[in-house]
Amino acid sequence: MACQPGSTDRPDLLPRTGDVACIAHRGFAGVSPENTRTAFERAVDDATPHGRADAVELDVVPTADGEIVVFHDATLGRVTDAPPRLRDRPIWEIPFETLRRFDVLESGDPVPSLSDVLDLVPPDVGVNVEFKNPGTSAVEYGALDAETLSRGRERWRDFAADVLSVLSAYPHDVLVSSFHEAAIAAVRDVDPSVPIATVFFDSIADGFRVARRHDCEVIHAPWNMVYGTSLFNEEYCSGPFEPIDLVEIAHDEGRAVNVWTVDSPRQAGQLSRAGVDGLIADYPGLLAPEGALDDAASDAAALEPIQLS
Repeated sequence: MACQPGSTDRPDLLPRTGDVACIAHRGFAGVSPENTRTAFERAVDDATPHGRADAVELDVVPTADGEIVVFHDATLGRVTDAPPRLRDRPIWEIPFETLRRFDVLESGDPVPSLSDVLDLVPPDVGVNVEFKNPGTSAVEYGALDAETLSRGRERWRDFAADVLSVLSAYPHDVLVSSFHEAAIAAVRDVDPSVPIATVFFDSIADGFRVARRHDCEVIHAPWNMVYGTSLFNEEYCSGPFEPIDLVEIAHDEGRAVNVWTVDSPRQAGQLSRAGVDGLIADYPGLLAPEGALDDAASDAAALEPIQLS
């Protein structure tokens, strides 16, 4: 059976006002234009009906002139009004002053720098910074062999140093996460004191291999990877998975578990009862009052997981 929220041996790495931290994915992208000043301002506003987020999650990439910007995609086309000649260009080939001319998702906001966002986030709100790209298409996903990891961490190191330099000027509790093993390895190289999270995707075993190799304080798992819920192996971005209770394993190893990307009260309730530590959510206010497990969740919780060797 999974451990209860907050039962890891490590201290809380991001603030939380309840048993489970509410982490605003790209500034609650379900209700605001993602990764904009507007989104983050709303996510940390005490006056909103559901209250502010415990932490915000944002993505970082570099520009051609070395600015660190908050942006998810490799190119501009999906979320900005960039002209056709620039829509498919990698963002790291475009100077920051050019990026600032473009409107993000008709919000009236330009692409913000990391400093722009940190300036408006209160110091008692945590910041989860996801490393998306160091400025090249030559990046690898998943658990890497020694030679590939060595090359990759060199590729990420300067970017990691630049991001951590910006973060060091602010008082926020910070967690750095990435799908890329070389990115979190580079963060460990630059500053071993910065907490890191590896993002699980298509393999629980590979995810734990990376977490153990770099002693990650946190793991980030997709919501359909959490065993013991009726969400397990539902269709999402990856899967199916072997019946492994990753929450129990992570907590036994002293790691916290945050789950992405949550967008319904049904998901939030089941994941909370399964013992996760944080919900990386597209919407605020997803956690309903405590109640009995529904039949499907009860049936799922009765299954026995296999052990991960």
